[in-house]
Parts: sequence; structure tokens; C-alpha cells
Amino acid sequence: MIKNIKPLLVIFLLSHIGCKPTIDLKQLNNPVLFAGDERTAYRDPAVIFHEETFYLFFTLVEIEDDGKIYSYTAYSKSKDLLHWTIPVKITPKDQRLNYSSPGNIIRFENEWILCLQTYPRPGYSIADMPAYGDETARIFTMSSPDLEKWSAPKLLKVKGPDVLESDMGRMIDPYLIEDKDEKGKFWCFYKQNGVSMSWSYDLQNWTFYGSADAGENVCVLTKNDEYILFHSPSNGIGMKRSKNLKDWTNWDDLITLGQAEWEWAKGRITAGTVIDARTYNGVNKYLMFFHGSGPRNEKWDFDKNSSIGIAWSDDLLEWEWPGKK
Repeated sequence: MIKNIKPLLVIFLLSHIGCKPTIDLKQLNNPVLFAGDERTAYRDPAVIFHEETFYLFFTLVEIEDDGKIYSYTAYSKSKDLLHWTIPVKITPKDQRLNYSSPGNIIRFENEWILCLQTYPRPGYSIADMPAYGDETARIFTMSSPDLEKWSAPKLLKVKGPDVLESDMGRMIDPYLIEDKDEKGKFWCFYKQNGVSMSWSYDLQNWTFYGSADAGENVCVLTKNDEYILFHSPSNGIGMKRSKNLKDWTNWDDLITLGQAEWEWAKGRITAGTVIDARTYNGVNKYLMFFHGSGPRNEKWDFDKNSSIGIAWSDDLLEWEWPGKK
């Protein structure tokens, strides 16, 4: 801990004398930002950069002494992508809810809006591993004035205001994005029948739009008048492109990064989220955050041995990471 005080002090001083600390990706010598173990999993990253600070939200899974397993949404902060604060949980301890899988954070009406899911697994313990969220899983939003104090979750009725929660069907992994052509119109992507899409002008009243073939943990960017969709099939991260959200084409090969050499991710690489950091001082790249499970198949390490990693790219096609050979 002592050896980290000096660089943190420099960052603190720079930020308080009006200088922007430069982020140096070359300082990262390990692609793992948060390392899971036999009792802990870090999964489903979501990232936003605000006031020279990275806020990294993620699913935190903990196996307690009695064998019970709980999922939370938590966050950590960093100025340089190297030093991270101790994770803070922002959702309650409740296996009937297990708020998790934060999708992303957007700005709406002077508030920050975070989307996430429930992943109910009542009574779940290590004797039941692996078990997945039941049919009552739904998607929600939370709001915040400062990215640290968060409201209670509010149900996203993406099937329309007249559809009962009980009739919405199982849905997970939400992601919010403003329409590239119509300001003030927002889209919610979520895992159901591939990836489903709904739109809204107020984040309250939603209209269902349709579905497309895709994996889970969708992330969407806009680039050159196209939507670029990242998604996770059984292993790796795929990309699709569309100009209209109806017609999607696959783009380039499956992204597996350094999985062939990474024991910590041999089981699965998934949940890639990408942010456009090309204007961030010292970054000037697209940044990808993802999680890897290993060394066994993720089926057996779903709630443990899952770690969050980082990679970067100039063009979304060729990827680099700390220590790449």
C-alpha cells in the first residue's frame, strides 16, 4: 500500500492546481483490474468518465461463510486506470433481487441514470452451483446527482405501460443510448429473444420495437452514422453494425483478446463494454472493459474466479492490452 501513496499524491495535487493528470496506458502492466478468487467474482463492467475520473460499475458476487451466494451492484473510482478505490455496494443484500449487471450510465434531466437488472436466486448456496437467475428477472434504472448516491431501483416497463410486470417475461442486461438521428429519443436494449429494443422520450413510457439475433451483455456505440453493437455469445465478444436498428450485419471476427495465454480467462471472455475515450487526456483510444472466467468453463466458475480486464483499440478491430506479446 505504501508504494502507491506517491503516485496518488501526485494525481491529487495535479487535480487541485488546475492540471489534468495524463493517463498513461503504458503504466498498466496487467490486463486484470479486479481479480476474482474462490469466493469472489467481478463481472459485467459498465464505465463512465466524469470530471477526470473513471467510475467503474460491476456485478460483485460474494460467497459467504455459510455458503450462501449474493450478488450486488458496486462501483470503484480511478484517476489513472491503475489505482482503484475499494468497491462500494449500492444495492441491498437480498437473494430475491440480486441487483446486478449494470449496463451503462447516461445523463438525463440533470441526473445520472444507471440501468441494471435483478437476478433472483432465492436460497442459493454453493451446494446449488451453478444456478442462474429465475424467470422473475427484470430490468431497472437508478438515478444519482453525483454518481455515488443512488436512488432505489425503478422498474423499466419496456414492453409498454399497460403490460404487467408478471407478463413482461425474463429480461436481463439492459443498455441505454440516445438515438443517433433524433435528439431526446432513447433506446433500451435488453436480453430477451436475442436482443430486444424499446424506445422512449422520457425513460418512463416505452414502446416495444423488435428483436434481433445477438448474445447477451449488449453495448452500443455510434460511429460513422452507424450503430455498433457489441454482444457476447457463448465465448468472446462479437460485433454487429446497423444504420436503422432493423438490419444488422456481423462485423469482423470474434474478439477473444489474450484468452489463449490467460489462465484467469480460459473458461470464458464475455460482457465487453466499450467507451469512446479518444478525447481523454493520455488515452486517445477506445477502451474495452470485460470479464473473464477461469481456468475452468464459466459454468463452474460463474460465481467465483471471475475478473474484470481492460483492452484498447484505435479502430475497434485491432485490440491491445497490458503485456500483449
